[in-house]
Amino acid sequence: MKIIGITGGVGSGKSRILLFMEEKYQAVICQADHVAWKLQEPGEKSYCKIVKHFGAGILNEDKTINRRKLGQIVFGNESQLQILNQITHPAVKEYIKEQICLEKERGTECFVLEAALLLEDHYDEICDELWYIYTSEAIRRKRLKESRGYSDEKIDAIIASQLSEEYFREHCKIVIDNSGDFEDTCIQIEKAMNI
Repeated sequence: MKIIGITGGVGSGKSRILLFMEEKYQAVICQADHVAWKLQEPGEKSYCKIVKHFGAGILNEDKTINRRKLGQIVFGNESQLQILNQITHPAVKEYIKEQICLEKERGTECFVLEAALLLEDHYDEICDELWYIYTSEAIRRKRLKESRGYSDEKIDAIIASQLSEEYFREHCKIVIDNSGDFEDTCIQIEKAMNI
C-alpha cells in the first residue's frame, strides 16, 4: 500500500485534490483535522482530557465540545495551545496508524493522509512520500475571501502561523502546483502517482 502525506498552506485547494485522488485512484482519504474532531466527541480518547483541563465552560448543552469556545481560549495563548496539542496530536497519530494497519489488511492500494502539521508532527515516519500542494498566495487569499469570507487580517494571521513555502519545498518529495487550471493539476498528480 502506498501511503501519501499531503500538506500545503490554507486555501491551496487540498480538498479538491483529495476528492480527485479518491475518485481516480480509489484512495482511502484520511484528514487529520477530521480525526481530531472525532476524538473530541464525548466518550472518545481526547474528550475527557480536554474537558478536564479547559473546564466544562467549553461544552455545549449536549456536552459536546464547542470548538469555537475552545479556539478562543487557545488562539493567541501559546501555552494553552501547546497543552491542547499535547492532548490531541499523539491520539490522532495513534488513530491514523491504526487506520493504516486496517487498510493494509483490507488490501487498499493507496492511503492519502492530509494534515496541516504533516511536517511538524513527523508524519514522514509513517508516509512513503510527502506531497506539497503549492498555490500562489494571491490565489489562496482570493479563495479564502470568496469561500470562507475571511478578512485580510485573518488571512495574514493564518499565513504567518504556517510554515514557509521554502520549508515545504525542502521537505516534500513532490510539489503539485495548484495555481492554474485544475486539469493541469490532475496531470501533475497522475505523473506523481506513476513515479
